[in-house]
Amino acid sequence: MSSASPAVAKGGPVRAEGARRTAARRSPTAPPRSFLWSRRIFLTVLSVFVLVPIYAMVSSSLKPLGDVSHKFRWLPSNLTFRPYIDIWKTVPLAKYFVNSLIVAGAATVCSVAVAVFAAYAVSRYRFRGKRAFTVAVLSTQMFPGILFLLPLFLIYVNIGNATGIALFGSRGGLILTYLTFSLPFSIWMLIGYFDSVPRALDEAALVDGCGPIKALIRVIIPAAVPGIVAVAIYAFMTAWGEVLFASVLTNDTTRTLAIGLQDYSTQNDVYWNQIMAASLVVSVPVVAGFLLLQRYLVAGFTAGAVK
Repeated sequence: MSSASPAVAKGGPVRAEGARRTAARRSPTAPPRSFLWSRRIFLTVLSVFVLVPIYAMVSSSLKPLGDVSHKFRWLPSNLTFRPYIDIWKTVPLAKYFVNSLIVAGAATVCSVAVAVFAAYAVSRYRFRGKRAFTVAVLSTQMFPGILFLLPLFLIYVNIGNATGIALFGSRGGLILTYLTFSLPFSIWMLIGYFDSVPRALDEAALVDGCGPIKALIRVIIPAAVPGIVAVAIYAFMTAWGEVLFASVLTNDTTRTLAIGLQDYSTQNDVYWNQIMAASLVVSVPVVAGFLLLQRYLVAGFTAGAVK
């Protein structure tokens, strides 16, 4: 009996057949393997770049102050949850937390309520000055916020002196300030989302006997929930983490969390472990809300960008 050929003995035809089958399974439009590996490497480096600071914050928040004040150690020797208890005693963090919730919540509700009606009017009706209105809304995003700091400060002080309405140093003044930034972008994004909602829904609601406001509330708003949620998240995050205007337009009683974290740094010492712990606690509402409403946020921003 003749011996097998060297190619067959070494499995050459078998490997060639497997390679042909693998190539046949790949889609003609599939990206090359070099691109896939480059993307994996880039995402890995980006993940490390994002996760390392988070690990440093978490590990520092679980260390005593003496360990944090010296050279940073990646593996803490003494773990303690004491900083998460002391953050509420060293600084009136609970009061700052309430102020931030009230200001951010009120700014979000007002921004969404006004933006829904304004965007619906621009999307569904023709009126004189419509184009000028949309251009003015977009033009407000061209200027940095610091340009409005001194004018708003002077306006609030003069209104308080003339009418007795305390806008400077009050939550109401801070809410009104945040509306000047979140409302134009909210209107612009909802205009694009309402444009993506078929007008046949409005016509069907009008045929059923609904007026324009009733059609908006019962038909258009339920269909535009992703866009409205995206606007709400944007307005809340803008108000929650804002520092510049909150540092000027608030006082000791109306101070928000973004400014209250500075109180952990005194003339004698800096409580680094408590700063890290408080920063993690402050970020919990925003992160939790983003994770719960992530699918609405992606859908809302995508629809607004397309239009």
